[in-house]
Amino acid sequence: MFTGLVEDLGEIIQVEGGTAGFSMVIASHFDLAFPDIGSSIAVDGVCLTVVGINKNRFTVDISPETLKKTTLQWKKKGDQVNLERALQVSDRLGGHLVTGHIDGIGTINSIEIKGNSLIFSITVPSEISKYLITKGSVGVDGVSLTVNEVKENHFSVNIIPHTARVTTLGRKKIGDKVNIETDLIGKYVEKFLREAGIISVKKEGGTSSLDYNFLSKHGFI
Repeated sequence: MFTGLVEDLGEIIQVEGGTAGFSMVIASHFDLAFPDIGSSIAVDGVCLTVVGINKNRFTVDISPETLKKTTLQWKKKGDQVNLERALQVSDRLGGHLVTGHIDGIGTINSIEIKGNSLIFSITVPSEISKYLITKGSVGVDGVSLTVNEVKENHFSVNIIPHTARVTTLGRKKIGDKVNIETDLIGKYVEKFLREAGIISVKKEGGTSSLDYNFLSKHGFI
């Protein structure tokens, strides 16, 4: 489990493998007494297991399923990635609960400068957008952000100067792909309501009937 508060910018030193899976070596500024071998670490928001450590470098294996679902499939030597070590029980939860299990890939369709911040508009598949709500939480490349607005299959987020400086988001361009993880709680709520027969959810890219009108009608808001 993670918080979406990026701790370090890592650099990919080596990538080996192909469609059957990758092995990736990443240089970090961590004290690699933690994480140790077998620990979880989020790389651009993707939960991976540390399988090797050499000084300030660690190695992770990436399965075909993870490659298919995330932007790690396009990473190469020299690329920077957002890093976060697993949450400890005693830590402050400054972002939101992030599992590192990516829902899918979004595309940045616009970047607007507003004051000292950047406003990203990101397009996502409908099976992801249905879990996004205004002022809800979303993980973008492992960064915990607040959703400004949701319109059909795209949403906007605000990137403050600090976040732009200490994460890869400040280097993003229009057309870049990003890993998206939606809020875990919304998925469980939908599952419980669906199994209770309160809502029905269309599959294959359909939309859910779980919305503000439904919540208001049934006394949730």
